[in-house]
Amino acid sequence: MMAATLFLCIVTLCTLMFIQITARPTTFAEDFKAAWSESHIRQVDGGKAIQLVLDQSTGCGFSSKRKYLFGKVSMKIKLVPGDSAGTVTAFYMNSDTDTVRDELDFEFLGNRSGQPYSVQTNIFAHGKGDREQRVNLWFDPSLDFHTYSILWSHKHIVFYVDDVPIREYKNNQAKNIAYPTSQPMGVYSTLWEADDWATRGGLEKIDWSKAPFYAYYKDFDIEGCPVPGPANCPSNPHNWWEGYAFQSLNAVEARRYRWVRVNHMVYDYCTDKSRYPVPPVECHA
Repeated sequence: MMAATLFLCIVTLCTLMFIQITARPTTFAEDFKAAWSESHIRQVDGGKAIQLVLDQSTGCGFSSKRKYLFGKVSMKIKLVPGDSAGTVTAFYMNSDTDTVRDELDFEFLGNRSGQPYSVQTNIFAHGKGDREQRVNLWFDPSLDFHTYSILWSHKHIVFYVDDVPIREYKNNQAKNIAYPTSQPMGVYSTLWEADDWATRGGLEKIDWSKAPFYAYYKDFDIEGCPVPGPANCPSNPHNWWEGYAFQSLNAVEARRYRWVRVNHMVYDYCTDKSRYPVPPVECHA
């Protein structure tokens, strides 16, 4: 009887722990809110999906209601179709702190019709960013929904496109390389106009005759340690994202990662000698 009771208590504790660190909203409103221009955010299918709108008056954006410290966030996004030059659809995490901010960015850079969509990733750690990498997507992301994810653990940060890793940033604090470990981050997404830099460095301007521009989101999934929340959650080694299987890329992921970098990477700050005659230290870590 005592053994059965102990087993039941362990199961109950594990279940409660899972509930505390996992948030899988069935609707947008459950875990997210409008951050700006709420009139340009339209709920679809009873709130299970949303449409962001960009026109000449404004873009728009939304954010999570809570912040998180470590975990994984995912969204399915269908990007702006057709001539989307000058538009940026962003999906990112941000500590929302002034000078010493941490941030993990997906920025989808609009294109002229027929040209590939580029996704730019960037990482801010302890207030320092300028770590841009750009990849041309190997499919048309405006034709259907695709899953974009950010895994953030004590070991590394990985950006995924449909479970294909396109970027890995390892925790090399032992080598005095900044890594976000202490500031919880919210989850954000925006659709906005940035034709001064977004497409071919600003050479391609937005064509407002094609407006309004639309991006669609669904299947919002946040699995992480909410802050405020259980104080021991962020340091718990039993969180699934801290498990051995997730501490590095597995063999299949490593092969896909190499394929992306060889065939689809179009910019890497580490090799930009005009910006960095001496590559930043993390490029060799």
